[in-house]
Amino acid sequence: MERIVVIGCSGSGKSTLTRELAARTGIPAHHIDQLYWQPGWKAPADLAAFRKSVDTVVAGERWILDGGFFDSAGAKRFERADVVVLLDLPMPLCLFRAIKRWWTYRGETRPDLAPGCPEKFDLEFYRYIMTYRSKQLPQAEALIGAHFKGRLVRIRNEAERAAFLDGLACDDAN
Repeated sequence: MERIVVIGCSGSGKSTLTRELAARTGIPAHHIDQLYWQPGWKAPADLAAFRKSVDTVVAGERWILDGGFFDSAGAKRFERADVVVLLDLPMPLCLFRAIKRWWTYRGETRPDLAPGCPEKFDLEFYRYIMTYRSKQLPQAEALIGAHFKGRLVRIRNEAERAAFLDGLACDDAN
């Protein structure tokens, strides 16, 4: 494992898993949200610059990249990745975690977010979580199917997550 993509619904634990993977493997971690969002939760004025920043990360030899954005421009990360971790947790759990995260960080910017983007929870974000499985997940699966040739790890619960992380120690020993 040298190039890892971590995807899943908001509240699924992408950033947490990315930090754990980076700590265990020494592979540099990157968060698409930090590359995309501008202060005040503004979309970048220059999408080409955002895509170039993602391409710069993906061109590297070792990286972990978490986050969504499943348009065709996101295909390069799947083409270069040797592992994709898909956090496919139940929607109620993701919703609960997102609300808990909002409560914990309300008014503050989390370490995995861009500066000037304090934690928020609004109707749009709620809808995103509620419709992730029907809207975003099919887009992600289509990109994976069309552009990815490596190992897909689908994690559906905490036991599978723990088993995946425990397996890293076995992988390192071989």
